Amino acid sequence: MSRKICAILPLVIAVALATTGCSRVRAHQPAPYVPKSAYTPTSPEAEQKDQPATDEDLRILDRADAILGDSTKWDRKDDRTCMPKDTTWSLFCALQRASAEVLGTYDHRRVALQEVRFAIEEAAPSQTFEHRLRDYNNLSTTRFEDIKAVLHVARKRVADRLAGTRK
Repeated sequence: MSRKICAILPLVIAVALATTGCSRVRAHQPAPYVPKSAYTPTSPEAEQKDQPATDEDLRILDRADAILGDSTKWDRKDDRTCMPKDTTWSLFCALQRASAEVLGTYDHRRVALQEVRFAIEEAAPSQTFEHRLRDYNNLSTTRFEDIKAVLHVARKRVADRLAGTRK
């Protein structure tokens, strides 16, 4: 099988499952490889804070936090190429995998991921990033504790927003 076909096969399978109503990937299964062409560009709407959050956003953040369970699971040299066989994950790859596991597909501009991006901006206000998740992960000054902290800030914001809608 050609390399190109192997690269898109998981995406084709995910689309086929989604159209048959079997879109949920069982938890803790490797997430499919997502080609960079699947990433959506940043829109002004995606950069607005306090967008409506869902329970799935909370589950994505919880799963990403679990994927990065301890410092031995963290890959501090992110190249935004995430493979199912990986045994260590950057912040970006953990969020990508968590999104695919929870939603059955990767959603690059999902509220959960955007909230992590916003937390990064606040954690490193003097930095300018081309890709916030990758570049913050790769900063020489970023520690594993910093990665966990931005996940926890994002989780708290999403949880607070959900609690406010349930009152």
